[in-house]
Amino acid sequence: MKYEIHLRRQMSRVHRTSTPRAAASAGVRLGERLRQLRIAASLTQSELAGARFSKEYVSQIERGKTRPARETIEWLAERLGVDADFLANGVTADQRGRVETALARADALTEANRETEAMAELDDVRTAVLATGLPELEVRLLSGEALARARLGEVRRAIELLNRARALTQGPGFSDVERADVLFRLGVCRFKLQSIQTAIGLLSEALTLAERSGMPCDKLRAGILDWRSRCYRRQRDFEAAREDVERALELAQGLGDARATADIYFQASLVAEREGHWVLARTYAERAKSYYEELADRTNVGRLLNNLGGLNFLLGKADEAVIFLKDAFRAALDVGNEGDAGRVVSSLAHVHLGRGEVELAEEQARQALRLLDGRVDFLDAIGSAQLILGRALVEQGRLDEAEASLAEATDSFGQLESISHRASVWVAQGDLAARRGEDRQAALLYRKAAEALQDVRF
Repeated sequence: MKYEIHLRRQMSRVHRTSTPRAAASAGVRLGERLRQLRIAASLTQSELAGARFSKEYVSQIERGKTRPARETIEWLAERLGVDADFLANGVTADQRGRVETALARADALTEANRETEAMAELDDVRTAVLATGLPELEVRLLSGEALARARLGEVRRAIELLNRARALTQGPGFSDVERADVLFRLGVCRFKLQSIQTAIGLLSEALTLAERSGMPCDKLRAGILDWRSRCYRRQRDFEAAREDVERALELAQGLGDARATADIYFQASLVAEREGHWVLARTYAERAKSYYEELADRTNVGRLLNNLGGLNFLLGKADEAVIFLKDAFRAALDVGNEGDAGRVVSSLAHVHLGRGEVELAEEQARQALRLLDGRVDFLDAIGSAQLILGRALVEQGRLDEAEASLAEATDSFGQLESISHRASVWVAQGDLAARRGEDRQAALLYRKAAEALQDVRF
């Protein structure tokens, strides 16, 4: 044990003077550990080999020319009086167990929408992870931190972390499932930054890797299909979106995974809504909400309340819509999610605009924009609030202000790669031109919207 402690101190000095990756590739190889432990035990290669191996075989291990079997590692570790996992990986089984427990705890916190606590847990374990020199643990650290940061709105930082993880997974020792998981998370981040085509490419590559691995990874596959469906929905390829949702739902239900099932019912609701099947969309949303309530997931319950508010408004139940949306706003504030709160206020502004309460619609659209300021991952909600504000200003006869707001909406929606969003702005700009008496310009804008999107609802 004293030799193990001595070597661990030597490795600690390596980590303080080099990058974690350099330490992983040079400082903690099994052969180097074996040589240092043998020397510390005052044994020659022949003495360590004993009657079981030749001196040359021990030399090959120390020079990294061969990788011994697990049985051989255990035998050598016993001869040297050290932990077999320490000889194999540079970390004892107890140390690795503590690190893996901390990483799993951080993942659970993120899944429970407690991202700030997850980040604190990861910060606490970061030094221990890097000290192991194990690439697989570093990938888990990077991936876990990336997911938490993406949910907190730090999407570009999340992509940086995932690109580092992706580079590590290209090395030996990683499975296609582990590579697929990193690509999946990268695809989600690209979707959040509105790089829809890039996201589809990453998610499709991740799905191919997962399916060809032959390993059990239905939860990962369901997640990939779920997020690829969102991409297709954004591109208005509703048939592809629906196919992915149906496949994802089958996988999630087969696993008996309540959270995955809830997530996918949520997406099924959004696809049905975009296809104009509002009653079906409400049914799916109510199912998702029930699952989230069983999971005590207040964040997603709030999001479903927002969607149910919008669906009830579409179904002509404006009063019920307002009740749902106010509950959604309280839920978002309760969990400290200003992005979701801003989305809900934008939805409320839309309802009030539809009821002719234009001054209240203006007030709430401006409040939504304040809450969403700087949140590139909520660009659709920002554009919607700008559009509602512009329409409210048109109704009040404040045409120059309306023009500026609609121009901002055009810019926001232009980054979404969504023709339906842009068409909605062209229609609003047509209304503005008509209000100014510019009938020819209005007609051109209406035609532009109609040609771009034949089934847009004016």
